[in-house]
Amino acid sequence: MGGAFLAAAVLARLGGRIGLPTIPLFILAGILLGPHTPGIVLVKDPHELEMLSALGLVLLLFYLGLEFHLDDLKAGGRKMALAGGAYLLLNVGAGLGFGFALGWGTSEALVLAGVLGISSSAIVTKVLVDMGRIGNPETKPILGIIVVEDIFLALYLAALQPILSGADSAGAAVMDGGKAFGFLLLLALAARFGTKVVGRLVGTRDDELLVISFLGAAVLVAGVSEWFGVADAIGAFMVGLMLGATTSGDRIRELVHPLRDAFGAIFFFAFGLSINPGDLPTVLWPVLAAVVVTLVMNVAAGVTAAKIFGFGAGPAANISTTLLARGEFALILATMAAGAGLDSRLAPFIAGYVLLLAVLGPLAAGRSHWLARTLPGGRHEGGGDGPGNTPEAGGPPAGRDDHDGLGKRDDRGAEATVTS
Repeated sequence: MGGAFLAAAVLARLGGRIGLPTIPLFILAGILLGPHTPGIVLVKDPHELEMLSALGLVLLLFYLGLEFHLDDLKAGGRKMALAGGAYLLLNVGAGLGFGFALGWGTSEALVLAGVLGISSSAIVTKVLVDMGRIGNPETKPILGIIVVEDIFLALYLAALQPILSGADSAGAAVMDGGKAFGFLLLLALAARFGTKVVGRLVGTRDDELLVISFLGAAVLVAGVSEWFGVADAIGAFMVGLMLGATTSGDRIRELVHPLRDAFGAIFFFAFGLSINPGDLPTVLWPVLAAVVVTLVMNVAAGVTAAKIFGFGAGPAANISTTLLARGEFALILATMAAGAGLDSRLAPFIAGYVLLLAVLGPLAAGRSHWLARTLPGGRHEGGGDGPGNTPEAGGPPAGRDDHDGLGKRDDRGAEATVTS
């Protein structure tokens, strides 16, 4: 464990000197020091870090919930639903078409639809934090799309499981989906009406007790969520949504930072452990084609979301690039596909696709102003820095002076924590 932390930190520090984001470097550390690469092997079995990796994902999404206020949902719920629906329609639809075009089979195409269609909540959260964009106007639709994706994710997994297992009971699939949706509705009602009660239960002046309380609540609800067929991450997100609106919300945001950063790094490191670089060349061309499809669909979805919210080219580019990365959901689907005995090319394809976008996503997000110049109205806005890209026009808030994600300030004016 110590070697994993230090290796990730050293590699991220070296990459940070040349402006690379930390996420792909954590993943690269896992690949280089994992069981599939010759040389030093720190972790022979990736499952040894499974619980810590899951905790990292839970804390990343818990923090996202803390920053996503219920007022934002009430004020722009309809627009967020439209933006999220448009994103899913474009990306999942393109993924399904791409899967059929490969000719690997119908079940494989359904898996690829989810792989290509759903963003990585963990990486999106990390990008927003590292880039100091939590307070940006376009962050609201980004988080809204993530929420819609997570709801779709729960229902999609419930519907896909009987198909992959060969079951022909539509009733069982509907029951699983209904159970997942019902639990999500219960969490949403608790977040909407139970904030005061939760605040009294968790609130304390003692920082030690507060950390134990919010950590226990996040992990417990994440575990219970899995029983109901809902992704553990969305359960943690809903707990963050509740606690963020309490009187202890600001203290919790401050106290969770080091936990989020440490275990988030282990999540990405463990992801790298699962990748066998020797399998990647066999699916190189399909991976590159899938990346191109995803780039095109994300730009189209970003422009659509920006129009729904009345934003310009700069925010549209930020939406497109921030949501580009794929990650944990794709790995879940890869595991399901392997268990169902589907085409053996799926696993290396998903690994290569996710790794490439895990690198390209944060890099593209840090240079979104390049994309903004090519979008309609982008030249007039100066590629994201011109007079048309003020906060009032839907652009980044004043004071954000660069795009590389290092040393940014968040919406509370404090330096955004950089994991490296």
